[in-house]
Amino acid sequence: MEISKNDLIAILFRFNPWWKGEVIKDLSKWKRAIFNELFRWTYSAPVHRAVFLSGARQVGKTTLIRQTIQKLLKQNIPPNNILYATFDHPMIKLVGIDKIIEVWFEIEPPSGPIYLFIDEIQFMQDWQVWVKHQIDFNKDRKIIFTGSAVPLVHKGQESGVGRWHTIPIATLSFYEYLSFKKSYEQTFIINELGFSDLSEQEFYDWLKSRVSSQPLAKPVLYLMKEKFQELISIKNILENIPDIDSLKTLFDEKIEFQKLSQLTALIGLFNQYLIKGGFPQTVPLDILEAQSLIREDTVDKVLKRDLTAFFGVRKFIELEQVFLYLCMNDRGILNLEDLASNLNISRTTALNFIELLEATHLIYRLQKFGYGKDVLRARFKVYLADPAIAPSVLLMGKSILTKPDSMGKIVETAIFKHLFLYSEPGSKINYWKDQKNHEVDLVISYGEHIIPFEIKYRNQHNKTKDLSGLMKLCNKYHVKHGYIVTQSMSDFGTFKNHDLPETEFIKIPAALLCYWLGKFESEKSNHKELQLF
Repeated sequence: MEISKNDLIAILFRFNPWWKGEVIKDLSKWKRAIFNELFRWTYSAPVHRAVFLSGARQVGKTTLIRQTIQKLLKQNIPPNNILYATFDHPMIKLVGIDKIIEVWFEIEPPSGPIYLFIDEIQFMQDWQVWVKHQIDFNKDRKIIFTGSAVPLVHKGQESGVGRWHTIPIATLSFYEYLSFKKSYEQTFIINELGFSDLSEQEFYDWLKSRVSSQPLAKPVLYLMKEKFQELISIKNILENIPDIDSLKTLFDEKIEFQKLSQLTALIGLFNQYLIKGGFPQTVPLDILEAQSLIREDTVDKVLKRDLTAFFGVRKFIELEQVFLYLCMNDRGILNLEDLASNLNISRTTALNFIELLEATHLIYRLQKFGYGKDVLRARFKVYLADPAIAPSVLLMGKSILTKPDSMGKIVETAIFKHLFLYSEPGSKINYWKDQKNHEVDLVISYGEHIIPFEIKYRNQHNKTKDLSGLMKLCNKYHVKHGYIVTQSMSDFGTFKNHDLPETEFIKIPAALLCYWLGKFESEKSNHKELQLF
């Protein structure tokens, strides 16, 4: 099928409005923590490599690319030196990248370094070979591409070694969620009211005058009031969270833990984050809309379209059943034999589906902590990519907030994601289990350091006997600091166990832990030297 040059040019101008001197429309001013790393590698990379943004659907990869292009334009990069193309578009996919570049050069030949932004590269045939060739033979070309299928990278690993720098993109951290929510609400209100800034008194004066003069508009006005009050509440909460340099300082500094009980409202926002998710598009939505978007636009498209298109999956029903099984058993040690038996599929098929789901960033696998053959033979844990995926897929809505076991699962998923996002270079994250079935939920190790995290998400946790796994691990490896993740803001503070005098423990509320870990990630992206533990 032939595509006319004029049709292709029209598509390229639509994707590249800066060629006509137009601004990039509907682009958020708020930026994710990872943006700074992306721009550094785009504008002043330490070595000549392509940049690969790897992540699940709807995590904001395209927005990051558009924000990068906008900043390049502000750095006075000539507009015609920047090309954006998405292989999610059927006509782009049909003509291929070489034809696109040929037509681009005919429109207005660029001079100097050029920037090629390629979205959804997994739809491009033999993309690994093409990227390798560009990096090896076109030193004036900077290539930034996105994708959501890890095995495609593995297949091209031999030709891609040293050719691209991978930046993994996860869903929003809790810190990013609050930051984005605050930015969105403020921008929405300012745009609606025409204010240049938000003064609390100014807003209420405006609201009072409108309610009396426009009675028919009361529902809209009350919505504005609700949004404004939520914005003020978020600002007040964030202003009262202590600023710390690392989790380790919680042991070293004299923090008045009892005062943090005043931050109880943070738990409500954390619950909202857990059930609405860390996908940027879900932040402004209500809970049912957010969960519907996750279920239909994120999960279903991966299962029904991407896995079929990328990997030729034909047994869709079995694949969907495996994913539902994982949603119901999120963060558990996976017994592949039980999964295969329950779903009446072979163990090999079950493992293949697990690998495909991991490839499209819907799940993560976690290996057992330890050394030698025992670890290689051990079962792995499975975590969903975002805590809101399970309640969305299982149609739980807000009801999950009343189910302690289910809440414990999604909180552990959130803790894992935050530890995965921000950890020391070269560190590993695992779970621990001994021969007597003593277990620790999450263990970070780097060098000689071992840092365990045990999740006890309940109203109040005072029972040392529930921490037998944590105590066993700390005793075996002479651990200096251990973390117990709790629910209540009043369940916070350090303590010691008389049987382990060299180990100091801290109980820390999950909402604060996720907030601080997300904040550390943001500061790390700004090149601040941080030590987490």
